[in-house]
Amino acid sequence: MIRELSKQNSILNRFIAEMRDVDIQKDSMRFRRNLERVGEIFAYEISKELNYESVSVQTPLGIADVSLPKNKLALAVILRAGLPLHRGMLNYFDTAENAFILANRRYGKDNKFSMQVELISCPSLEKKVLVICEPMLATGESINLVYNVLKKKGEPLHTHIVAPIASRDGVEYILKHMFPENVTLWLGAIDEELTLKSYIIPGLGDAGDLAYGSKT
Repeated sequence: MIRELSKQNSILNRFIAEMRDVDIQKDSMRFRRNLERVGEIFAYEISKELNYESVSVQTPLGIADVSLPKNKLALAVILRAGLPLHRGMLNYFDTAENAFILANRRYGKDNKFSMQVELISCPSLEKKVLVICEPMLATGESINLVYNVLKKKGEPLHTHIVAPIASRDGVEYILKHMFPENVTLWLGAIDEELTLKSYIIPGLGDAGDLAYGSKT
């Protein structure tokens, strides 16, 4: 249930390479667009996993039978860094409902931190396919926290977690705490290191700052 798309040769690798590149990162509009395009690619891949049904469509000259997704989807995004990724997903899943989560790190001594969900706006998730958009899967703690908070809004039929960049530690945390539930982890690339402050190496830096500017 782990899909690492960079193991396949595709245009996704160019978009991720540009997102990592310190020179190209100087153009925040391009960074946002690349993250959006990555979201579109993940959405296309996830669409292959949905349930489908045959539908008849009236054309100007007759009837066409087509196979269309029948699942109801909900796209969840952790603010603010995930917004371009979410937009890319929404470009393809344009009938999906949406959930918005504000979660922050609170640092204490020795660079240790805890995650807190401060705000959530979410529809019912009962029997829906849930897609959680997070550009950087570092420790995995924020995703696990958000997942458990979202489940209070209803039990999803299946959950897809999308992260263009992940750490090995984060992946192992998800495997330990979220599987064997109905969860699929979609990753662009897995990096091997985390700093003491839980930043991914080589990673790409702070996705929120790169997309929207630095914060105080």
